[in-house]
Amino acid sequence: MKNDNKSDYTIRFTRKALTHIGKHTSLNQPEAVKMFIANLKTSDSYKKNLCIAYNRYCKRYKIQWNMPKYQQEAKNIALPTKEKLLMLIANAPKVLGIKLQMSMETGLRPIELCNLKVKDIDLDHKTVNPTTAKGGNPRTIPITTNLTAKIQERIILKDLKPNDKLFGEKDADHYGNEYRKARNKLAQKLQDPSIKTIRLYDFRHYFCTRKLYDINNPYTVMVLMGHKKLQTTQRYMHLLTYTDEEYTVAGATTSAEATKLIEAGFQYVTTIEGIQLFRKRK
Repeated sequence: MKNDNKSDYTIRFTRKALTHIGKHTSLNQPEAVKMFIANLKTSDSYKKNLCIAYNRYCKRYKIQWNMPKYQQEAKNIALPTKEKLLMLIANAPKVLGIKLQMSMETGLRPIELCNLKVKDIDLDHKTVNPTTAKGGNPRTIPITTNLTAKIQERIILKDLKPNDKLFGEKDADHYGNEYRKARNKLAQKLQDPSIKTIRLYDFRHYFCTRKLYDINNPYTVMVLMGHKKLQTTQRYMHLLTYTDEEYTVAGATTSAEATKLIEAGFQYVTTIEGIQLFRKRK
């Protein structure tokens, strides 16, 4: 699989899947494997992934079998509040906090974030240029001045070179484990079990929903997310009813004033008594 350029994540899952199946039945008896998978009390999505893993084993050892078809269930995407995401960032250890802030501001997949190199960060223009996972299109994503300063401080402190990884050699699995440990600790501290339901990927979900609301153009958001299909981006459309954000409101009476507000990220809302009203999320 490594020679076929499969990702480390795919290789690890395949190993775990085959180990799991092999503990309960013989890997060399495809009908027994098929029965074992069928009787599992789990989702069809997981069963499908087990079949894909076993199919690789069969191809490698030239075992004949008819792979059963399991359909991945469609799931609605849940969205945590901005306040809880910021709370998780604020209470995380320093480096983890930077990672989470970047996940929230850029919507990067964990593997994309962990693979970032120093040269992928444009400090002058405050942008991130990740290597897109899952065969998606290249993209450039803006980040805030605050996050840019934190990244610059890390680069200087660690004396990182352009080809160095920004967060070292720790992979996406480590990032996920590190996050869950900090999240569960915060949930216990605040006695708030709802915090435990917030997944690392929810930072990416938040980014997508916010951009859909701010930009109002799913094609642009599709590019920012690194999606290959518009349908994937459109799965987030139902979340646009989440309006728990607060806004800064400003007015303009001239085209010059309006231009400055738009350049600062304000969106036009309406015109009342000759005054153009704009708003921007706080």
